[in-house]
Amino acid sequence: MKQNSNSPQVFLVGAGPGDPDLITVKAVKAIASADVILCDRLVSSEIIDRYANKKAEIIYVGKECSKNASTPQSRINTLIVGYASQGKTVVRLKGGDISFFSNVLDELKALKEHYITFEIIPGITAASGAAAYAGIPLTARGYATSVRFLTYYKTEILSDEYWKELGTSEDTLVFYMSKGNLNGLVDKFLALGKTGDKKIAVIEQATTPYQKVYTSSIEDFHANFGNKDFVSPSLVVIGKVVNLHEEFSWLETPIQEGIYFKSVTNGTLVSNHQNLFEYAV
Repeated sequence: MKQNSNSPQVFLVGAGPGDPDLITVKAVKAIASADVILCDRLVSSEIIDRYANKKAEIIYVGKECSKNASTPQSRINTLIVGYASQGKTVVRLKGGDISFFSNVLDELKALKEHYITFEIIPGITAASGAAAYAGIPLTARGYATSVRFLTYYKTEILSDEYWKELGTSEDTLVFYMSKGNLNGLVDKFLALGKTGDKKIAVIEQATTPYQKVYTSSIEDFHANFGNKDFVSPSLVVIGKVVNLHEEFSWLETPIQEGIYFKSVTNGTLVSNHQNLFEYAV
């Protein structure tokens, strides 16, 4: 559907955590209307194949800092503004929810600066998807009354005082983007003393056909998984609620190994979006 003059020129869209069936109806409508889609790495290729217009231009702007394959945020902003200024309907498609640990603020500022109309369409964030598909209710009665979403991609991101408070908290703690510092994260909790009946879960490739869930007491984590290189993306859940996984896990562990989100060279595709993962330039 084409947008009228009062409709948004840019849609900032959350694609969900992996399973393409978890995308919202509103997100599907925006994707189908788009002339241009700027797509992150952690977006299921099936979403593009199912819903994008066959004539839509797909631009891969994934971020994989550990492999030096990131598109600079300034470049992404320039692309969004440039296409919208040409009168095209643009979808900025990000994995999970658009507002959880993403650079949406930078993009919002760029759009406001250039007087470009926009709409934000939320998606199921990784924490909700991973917890649901692992059978871990994040705020189960008698286990936790609140949940915190954090990240630990840099060791200095949380102060010592905050760590002390986390060590005594009964909240469920969900850590995004922490795979690379996981052993250090565990060390932080071990240094704070006894962890009681709290456990840690690492959920690999949540909601995808390759999802795997690894659980351990915090004290035994290094012995069990200290040398394991978890597949990206991996989400970490710490708290009493992790004890519920074994009882309520409903998704079968895959027999075969695999990588759901493929790495792609950043670039532009101008016609056949179904070749997104073959011919990026």
